[in-house]
Amino acid sequence: MPLPASSPRAPRLYLRPLGLFFGDEAEAVLRAGQGLPLGGPARACALVEATLWAPPEPPDRRILRPRQIESWLAALPPELRCRARRLLDRLTGGNLLPRPQVMGILNVTPDSFSDGGRHADAEAAVQAGLRMAADGADLIDVGGESTRPGAAPVPPEEELRRVLPVIEGLAGAGLRVSVDTRRAAVMEAAVAAGAWMINDVSGLAHDPRSLAVAAASGAKVVLMHMQGTPATMNQAPAYEQCALEVFDRLEARLEACEAAGLPRGRVIVDPGLCFGKHEPHNVDLLRHLAVLLGLGCPVLLGVSRKGWAEWIERAHPPADRLPSTLAANQWALAMGAGLLRVHDVAAARQAVDAWCTIGGHNRTGH
Repeated sequence: MPLPASSPRAPRLYLRPLGLFFGDEAEAVLRAGQGLPLGGPARACALVEATLWAPPEPPDRRILRPRQIESWLAALPPELRCRARRLLDRLTGGNLLPRPQVMGILNVTPDSFSDGGRHADAEAAVQAGLRMAADGADLIDVGGESTRPGAAPVPPEEELRRVLPVIEGLAGAGLRVSVDTRRAAVMEAAVAAGAWMINDVSGLAHDPRSLAVAAASGAKVVLMHMQGTPATMNQAPAYEQCALEVFDRLEARLEACEAAGLPRGRVIVDPGLCFGKHEPHNVDLLRHLAVLLGLGCPVLLGVSRKGWAEWIERAHPPADRLPSTLAANQWALAMGAGLLRVHDVAAARQAVDAWCTIGGHNRTGH
C-alpha cells in the first residue's frame, strides 16, 4: 500500500471488518485461528479491508487476512502504524453491545416527518411508550423538536413542555428512556427527570454547553453525524467519500467528548442516514457501515420509514416503508450494528430476534 507521492493532504487510514461471523460460527472461526474477534468471542471477521485515503487521490484499498496483518503493519510508516494498531485495538476490544437492541421512536411533536401529531398529548405519549416496551423495545427515544429536513427550531421552553412529563411517566414506570435533543438545558432537565440516554443529532456540537452537560450527566450518549442543520442539511450535501468522512467527523467528536470528560465507553455512534445525505451517500454508508466499528463504540442505525433511496421516496409514503426498513436493519445487523431506532417496534423486535436465532446470538426473551 504505497503512499501517494504528491497529495496535498496527509493520508488517513481506516480499517473495515469483512466477512462477519456471529455466535457459534464466530467462536469456531476464532478457534481455528482464521479470524479476528470483534469486541468479544461472539463476533469475528475473516478479513480486514485497509483503506488509505489522501484526498484528492482516490482511496487505496487492500484486503488482509488475519495472518497478513503483522507484516502489513511492519511495512507502514511509524505514524500510520500507530494509528493502525489503535484501530485494531478498537475493533478487537471495542465497547460493543452483547446483543442487538431496539429503540422505539416516540415523537411528541406536531410536525415530525412520519408520525407528527400522533402523540402530542403527554398521557397518550406515555401510553404509546408503554406499548412499545410491551412490544419489545429496549428503550424509548422521546423527542420534542422535529429534525426532519427543513424543520424550524422550537423554543426550548416548548421542547421542555413536550418531553418532560413523558420522560417522567416512562422512567417512573421503570423504562429506559432516551431524550432526543440538541439543547443542553433540555438534556439537564431530561436526565433529572429520569432519562438514561442523550441522543443528539448534532453530535453535541449545536449547543456550546452540551459537551460539559453530557459528560457530567452520567448518561449514555448517542453522537450522530449531520452535515449542516435540519433546516439546511439536504439542500446540497457534498462528499468525496461519504462513509470515510462520516468516520472522520465522528472520530473528531469522540475526541472532543473525551477531552470534556465523557469516556468513549458511554458513547454510541450514529452515521445519520438521510441527515445531509442523498441516495448515493446513504448507500455508501450502508455498504461500508462496518468501518464505524473502528471507532470502538456501538453503532446505532436510524433508517426507519426514511426515503434513503430515491425509488423508496418516490413510490412509498413513510407509513408504507416497513419492508425497506426491515431490510436495511437486517443488513446493518450483519455489518455489526448494535442498536436500531424504529417506529414499528413489534415488527423490528421479531425481525431482530429471528436474526439472533439464526446467528446464534443472545435474544431478549420477547
